[in-house]
Amino acid sequence: MSTITSEPRVNLKSVTPDVSAAMRALHVAAADNAARAGLPAPLLELLRLRVSQINGCEFCMDLHARDARSGGESAQRLDALFAWPASALFDQREKAAFALAEAITFVHDGRVPDEVYRAAVAEFGEDGTAALIWVCTVINAYNRIAVSTRMVPPSPKAG
Repeated sequence: MSTITSEPRVNLKSVTPDVSAAMRALHVAAADNAARAGLPAPLLELLRLRVSQINGCEFCMDLHARDARSGGESAQRLDALFAWPASALFDQREKAAFALAEAITFVHDGRVPDEVYRAAVAEFGEDGTAALIWVCTVINAYNRIAVSTRMVPPSPKAG
């Protein structure tokens, strides 16, 4: 088992600005597509947060929890996100999106099950499901970047 150190890591944005810009463009394209498909921004933030929780990405968890709160998400729902399948705080549509996001994130555990995919299509249609797949793919990629380069959230401001 390896230990986590605080060794300096490469700053991908500085070292590979062209690839970083392409990743940012992919993020913007996925978000724009999700908006055109009618997916609400608060749902996308919850998806990004949930995927980041699964991947253990502290930087992205901090970022998307802050974004969700500033978008009006309640602390109660944010706290319940870990237990979304059993929570009455999330509706069927949100649960279908969370199930798809988790299946995409855990794709190594047996791919995306047909029932999860069908539930997403039933709730979001093909356009919405495609948008969800892109949003989940992008946040998974960002999580891997932040984890591998050991990005940390900004220090809390003294209040």
